[in-house]
Amino acid sequence: MFYIDPLYIILVGPALIFTGWAQWKVTSTYKKWRQYGNSQGMTGAQVARYMMEQNDIYDVDIQMIGGELTDNYNPTNKVVSLSSDIYNGTSIAAIGIACHEVGHVVQHHVGYFPIKVRNAIIPITNIGATLAIPLIILGLILNVVNLAWLGVLCFGLSTLFQLITLPVEFNASHRALQTIDSCGLFTGTDYRGAKAVLTAAALTYVAALFVSLMQLLRWVIIIGGNSRDD
Repeated sequence: MFYIDPLYIILVGPALIFTGWAQWKVTSTYKKWRQYGNSQGMTGAQVARYMMEQNDIYDVDIQMIGGELTDNYNPTNKVVSLSSDIYNGTSIAAIGIACHEVGHVVQHHVGYFPIKVRNAIIPITNIGATLAIPLIILGLILNVVNLAWLGVLCFGLSTLFQLITLPVEFNASHRALQTIDSCGLFTGTDYRGAKAVLTAAALTYVAALFVSLMQLLRWVIIIGGNSRDD
């Protein structure tokens, strides 16, 4: 009654396990470092504002939002949104995450090329993500190989987005840690804790790419096998 796809287990299974571990890692690391206050007693919002001022950025607002680890930067309305634990928090984790989001602000301010590419392909990748699986399944059901390959191409656009996201996120964390290290306000413990939090967070983006690549490879093998059978 039930069909188990061995390819899914072999290819996607390990990627999903890695994803689960990455999620646990970021959660546990965040919980650890939010217990330690930063050496200056500054809130995440204060540190975020300080970092923007150090980069001559004065037209971006900072607001508080609900949830945990929901922090983000919206370049459309130029708003850095920080969850309450980060906005009001004085933990080492708070300053690391706040500075990471401002890292994205700085990327837009200086015209960082990878973030320009990522923003440019978002509409295409959204369409691709919506059409990919329906096209693949329809192509396999109707035995129209070209239609299935078109679906794979659409899926590949999502994978490309995950790939381009990596340097964007890594660079934002680099800018954050550079600020914490060089501004002269914080201690080595502040830097080590912030680095631990941001390194753990980066694993989630690596995991997302890993899953996407393995799913893409699975579809390529399946459709390629059907093409040879024909």
